[in-house]
Amino acid sequence: MPSNEQNQDVPQYQLNGKKLSGKSLKRYDSLDLESSKVPGAKKALEWTVILKLAFQSIGVVYGDIGTSPLYVFSSIFPNGVTYDEDILGALSLIFYTITLIPLIKYVFIVLRANDNGDGGTFALYSLICRYSKVGLIPSQQPEDKDVSTFKLDLPDRRTRRASKLKSNLETSNFAKFVLLIATMLGTSMVIGDGILTPCISVLSAVGGLKEAAPSQLTEGRLVWIAVAILLLLFMFQRFGTEKVGNTFAPILCLWFIFIAGIGLYNFVKYDPTVIRALNPNYIIDYFKRNKKNAWISLGGVVMCITGGEALFADVGHFSVRSIQISMCCVTYPALILAYLGQAAFLRKNIDDVSDTFYKSIPNGLYWPVFAVAVLAAIIASQALISGTFAIIQQSLALGCFPHVKIVHTSTKYHGQIYIPEVNNLLMLACVIVTLAFRTTEKLSNAYGIAVVFVMTLTSGFLVLVMIMIWKIHILFVIMYVLIIGWIELIYLSSVLYKFTQGGYLPLAFAMFLMFIMYVWNYVYRKKYHFELEHKISPLKVKETVDETNSHRLPGLAIFYSELVHGIPPIFKHYVENVPALHSVLVFVSVKSLPISKVPVEERFLFRRVKPSDLYVFRCAVRYGYNDVRNEEEPFERLLVERLKEFIRDDSILSMNAAKSNRVSTEQSINVELESDCEIQEVATSSMERDIQVVERAYSVGVVHLVGEQDVIASKGSNIVKRVVIDYAFNFLKRNLRQSSKVFDIPHKRMLKVGMIYEI
Repeated sequence: MPSNEQNQDVPQYQLNGKKLSGKSLKRYDSLDLESSKVPGAKKALEWTVILKLAFQSIGVVYGDIGTSPLYVFSSIFPNGVTYDEDILGALSLIFYTITLIPLIKYVFIVLRANDNGDGGTFALYSLICRYSKVGLIPSQQPEDKDVSTFKLDLPDRRTRRASKLKSNLETSNFAKFVLLIATMLGTSMVIGDGILTPCISVLSAVGGLKEAAPSQLTEGRLVWIAVAILLLLFMFQRFGTEKVGNTFAPILCLWFIFIAGIGLYNFVKYDPTVIRALNPNYIIDYFKRNKKNAWISLGGVVMCITGGEALFADVGHFSVRSIQISMCCVTYPALILAYLGQAAFLRKNIDDVSDTFYKSIPNGLYWPVFAVAVLAAIIASQALISGTFAIIQQSLALGCFPHVKIVHTSTKYHGQIYIPEVNNLLMLACVIVTLAFRTTEKLSNAYGIAVVFVMTLTSGFLVLVMIMIWKIHILFVIMYVLIIGWIELIYLSSVLYKFTQGGYLPLAFAMFLMFIMYVWNYVYRKKYHFELEHKISPLKVKETVDETNSHRLPGLAIFYSELVHGIPPIFKHYVENVPALHSVLVFVSVKSLPISKVPVEERFLFRRVKPSDLYVFRCAVRYGYNDVRNEEEPFERLLVERLKEFIRDDSILSMNAAKSNRVSTEQSINVELESDCEIQEVATSSMERDIQVVERAYSVGVVHLVGEQDVIASKGSNIVKRVVIDYAFNFLKRNLRQSSKVFDIPHKRMLKVGMIYEI
């Protein structure tokens, strides 16, 4: 029999006659619990809005994949066409690649795996994290699954296969780490696409000038023309996705009309029999004839699906239905006709493969098509630039990227954003890459790896979603892996063959960006857990204030922190050094949830720290990764208005509780207590007094207290940890935007409180 001494420190509880041990009960902070529950559902868009977004998406999403006909055949046959039948083999590869990957995989499968309307690698990761506890992001708590936009529409029947996979992922720290690293790698590769796409698209387009005037326009001059166009493109980004889309969409529509019309013309004029390439047997014959060279040429074939990942990454700027409509009705038919026409032209003009597109244009249309081609190539860059903005916003909110300013460029569509710092860095990187590589042939080697790697990674995440979340039949999962997954792996092996010929560039970009993301996320998690371990309980606030003999000054003070579980340790550090506190204190905890949006009316949650005469409140401010921060009206005004609403609601709850207690007490002791009117009068008087105190404090002035935590590695840390924290993280922190700038806190009313965290 166990002795009583063994259990004397373990409290026992009774629930429905059963004993519960205190060790099995985990205490949750009530504010943290409620801050994770956000009612509200996503409203369906009207068809007029969907069609408008579909039109805009043509100008933003499809520029990259739409301008691929400029360089695909020259990339497949860099040394010329060996056999005439190889043209049909290449056309067959192009047709089935476009059909299987951008159309079937992305438009009809991957877009379904959006995260409340948002796409990209981080959206897939967020989706998986919300269903299984595999996230390493500190803001994700077990109770976050209760958020309405956090919940998933899952089938009632849970298969053993899904449960087993979920269990394996949740119990393996290695699996959690691999998922996070894979997410960062995929995100970095997409950003790498955002650098390479403008370079190759613009260089391909201006190449048409060389065809028109070969003696006057040297390679060097063409490169500088491309650089000038790139600078104009990035300067135009500040006007926002809606204006960019409305401006670019008519041009892209004209481009698709041109390439479809020219393709149909060449198809009829030169060789309508190229339609035979729809027979996949031509692919088999192509590989039999060319063997290793056919496998190497797949690196050129993959150029026909560049920008496919943008279909998913840019879905947050538009909607799933709008992208499906624009792809199926405009982009896909135009591309198929364009490639059919080029193949028919090459059957009669086999020596023109190095410049198929421009040579196949009918004489009278050359200059109009060239002008539209240049504009379309500029627009091609837009797909990945917009996708880069969206992905960085997601990674920023999930603690995986340093603070940058996010400008929401549309009042109608919250997913349409512009990030000035990232835009400038992309512009600088594009100019450097264009000047360094100079030709599309060299760039295509670099570009292919980034494209295929991201697509393969997306397929890996999608398989997890299929098994754990959608719970579809295992045969469909196997079919997806054997068909689309296997094709992507073959393409990946082909593009990796050209690693030394420029393929190293996207991997170098990815490694650099991954290092930044991992350093920031690692210290972000460590800092959060440090605050969690050294937090101040709300019950200890009065004790802390009394110990320091703090005087109360008129005014409202707002303390900022990412800690939702309690009051951050920097508060105690502050009162020990500045023994004066404002009459009203609000501890604002900024919580980033791994969902896209939180309704504005439910963004603020309050708790009152007892005793009430302290006038100390805790406030959780919830943001999704696509929410506008402090742009519609001043943050402090919103906070004060919601605080007064909370005081009113809290007073009503207290009054109702007091009435209920009175009735219970009178029945039990047979004594008449104060009436409901008296209770209501006391509660109303107390409420009015509290609101007056808040309004008086707000009118006197608001002071924003921002913690300036210097993070250093703890004593005894190894050299890697010291380098990551003391040098890499602190360098990023010093040179990038601080939280006060992100929230537009007025400098005249801001006070920074310094404290050193040893982690």
